[in-house]
Amino acid sequence: QVQLVESGGGLVQAGGSLRLSCAASGISLDYYAIGWFRQAPGKEREGVSFIRNADSSTYYADFVKGRFTISVDKDKNTVYLQMDSLKPEDTAVYLCATSRSYYYLISGGGDYWGQGTQVTVSS
Repeated sequence: QVQLVESGGGLVQAGGSLRLSCAASGISLDYYAIGWFRQAPGKEREGVSFIRNADSSTYYADFVKGRFTISVDKDKNTVYLQMDSLKPEDTAVYLCATSRSYYYLISGGGDYWGQGTQVTVSS
């Protein structure tokens, strides 16, 4: 059974930082790509950042480039999203997702999903 458990969300002031974690069980990140989507109230879900551990490929949406960093701890089978210089428009539920296909994630899909963690950035 595949499980993705997110943590690390919270309330932060604009300009601050948070680090999200997503612990994966039931899969090996040697064979799965993994990453983060977000969904703000009244808006569609959008891809934020993904990583394919096999060759260290990474994807960042334009709106987070230079501010967010994705990484994987293979020993812990966990993906992290370091979010710096946060803006109020980053406020959303952040969802972890994984797929055998890196490009499927980039296209907006996912084979397995976590429950999400709330990130709120105050101005």
